[in-house]
Amino acid sequence: MLFTDVSAERAVRAFSKVGFRIVTKSKHIGMSDGIHRITIPNHTRLNPYTLKAVIKDASLTVEQFKDLL
Repeated sequence: MLFTDVSAERAVRAFSKVGFRIVTKSKHIGMSDGIHRITIPNHTRLNPYTLKAVIKDASLTVEQFKDLL
């Protein structure tokens, strides 16, 4: 499943629900849960393949992320 209309803000809210917190914010948003570190491009519309890679870096499945949205 590809996410075609997810913004960086929406992704940050979803990752925050599972314990990720913003560490840095500029062109990219760095988040960490103490174990994993993810980097989300700060765009209004994320590339679906980039988002899928970020989800994998966070050790989540696509279905788990979908439930967080």
